[in-house]
Amino acid sequence: MKKILILMALGLFTITSCDDFLEEQNKSNVTAEEFYVTEEGFNALVNANYASLREIYGQDPWLFVAGTDLYREGRDQAPTGLSQYTQLNPSSEGVDFLYSNCFKTIQQANTALHYAELTEQNNMIPQYVGEVKYIRATAYFLLVQTYGGVSKIDAILEEAITEYERESAENIYAFIIQDLEQALAAVKDGAFDGRVNKKAVQHMLAKVHLTRAYESFAAGDDFAKAASYADAVIGGQPLSLSFEELWTPGNEMNSEVVFSVQFSSGSIGTADNRLGNQQQGFFGPYLGGSDVAGDAPWKSYNLCPTRFALDLYEQGDERWEGTFMTEVYDRYYDYFDVDDHSELTVAHFYAPSWFTAEDEAAYMAEHPEASYHAYGTHDPDGAEILSDYTTIIVKKFDDPESRFGGRGDNGRVSARDFVVSRLAETYLIAAEAYLGVGNAAVGLDRLNEVRNRAGVAPAAAAAFDIDYILDERGRELLGEYHRWFDLKRTGKLLERASAYNSLIEPSNFDGSNGEKKILRPIPQQAIDLNQNKGFQQNPAYQ
Repeated sequence: MKKILILMALGLFTITSCDDFLEEQNKSNVTAEEFYVTEEGFNALVNANYASLREIYGQDPWLFVAGTDLYREGRDQAPTGLSQYTQLNPSSEGVDFLYSNCFKTIQQANTALHYAELTEQNNMIPQYVGEVKYIRATAYFLLVQTYGGVSKIDAILEEAITEYERESAENIYAFIIQDLEQALAAVKDGAFDGRVNKKAVQHMLAKVHLTRAYESFAAGDDFAKAASYADAVIGGQPLSLSFEELWTPGNEMNSEVVFSVQFSSGSIGTADNRLGNQQQGFFGPYLGGSDVAGDAPWKSYNLCPTRFALDLYEQGDERWEGTFMTEVYDRYYDYFDVDDHSELTVAHFYAPSWFTAEDEAAYMAEHPEASYHAYGTHDPDGAEILSDYTTIIVKKFDDPESRFGGRGDNGRVSARDFVVSRLAETYLIAAEAYLGVGNAAVGLDRLNEVRNRAGVAPAAAAAFDIDYILDERGRELLGEYHRWFDLKRTGKLLERASAYNSLIEPSNFDGSNGEKKILRPIPQQAIDLNQNKGFQQNPAYQ
């Protein structure tokens, strides 16, 4: 039977044969040639492509958000190389996460594209091919932003390879755009229903062109194309949901979601913390650990919002209450489970920056039982002792139906969908793209649509620049897995991480050969297993 192999050097994993995958899908020991060429088998293969995104987005968040201006470790330590850069090297913990999982997704996509030509043909095959090309492009986009140029693999491998080349970042971007343009012509139109549609592809094209626009090899029309694709996604649709409604558990398929990775209680089964979405477990302190017996989610006490992140919010911004659990009741999940909060007992209150002494006195007179956390004391730098409930809690990803081990210490797995792209981010992509193309007035209009939904005053033209856009992305997208890529794209990573993250100094970014540690290193295992000794490590790590 045909073997589908990829050397560990490419992805730090091995898919040893088709029947390894079929073992889970088809118990009759049918070979790939027999199963994937049937309608049932090919549909299973396409579904496996979607499932591969769970491995990318549902697990460790370090490569997405650690070591930035918005988050720093609390009581638990993040992988130091990724969170502080001082110990960042090719063997650092977590460096291989996207390298491994993205190449696995790419090989899964290549397998589906191979069998698309061999399987029973029907009118859905072109659409499925488009969906798979979007998924492959997603994996390559994450790779090229993180590591720079990587190997381009666009077909299944029938035998292991031990020597391979590194493609330029410029060529990888061209390949991504080619996949996405082909996907756009093939996928369906209409509202998002869990499958890749035209708006998902257009959003990705907007972001890819926007990102390439900052590169030395940018095309002259990248900013303009980013703006055009973003406007096509927007299509006149306003941001009509409240921020609270946008993140209400169970409302993940709302009208503003452009694309999400689907999770469900049935699909993650009883696989502990291996198959669910772990996003709710970060961005906050311990909430009582195992003692809470299901009354609060488990939190890692890592990636806690920095003081700078909290300072971004002004009075009246609905995203403050929509993002953070500012009032914690005796039973944490009563926030979600009880409609009328007026009779609930407040256990903890986290004050905003605009609270005065008079505000504090009035609040404590109404809630004398509450532990009052004054502003400046509930971020990792301001807290004197990092203990349970000390830092403010990001609530927007909480899942009151966490199923494993109840809702306590073992309930680290969420069945909520992971939102990859949503309409407010599309507006902010458009804002940045129009600024880049030299039409700041239209860019400001796009950004102010986001501020209008948040209930705050429009930004002034004099304040509208790339730093303002990054601040607005911080307010709107806190905890969503964009921040490291935002700072890297705009050339602001070193400046803003060292200015606003107390654990990072500018010198932390100093690498070899006078280079800065902006790109992450190619994992050492990949270098070691490659017999092409001319394959170059990124310069800062040589």
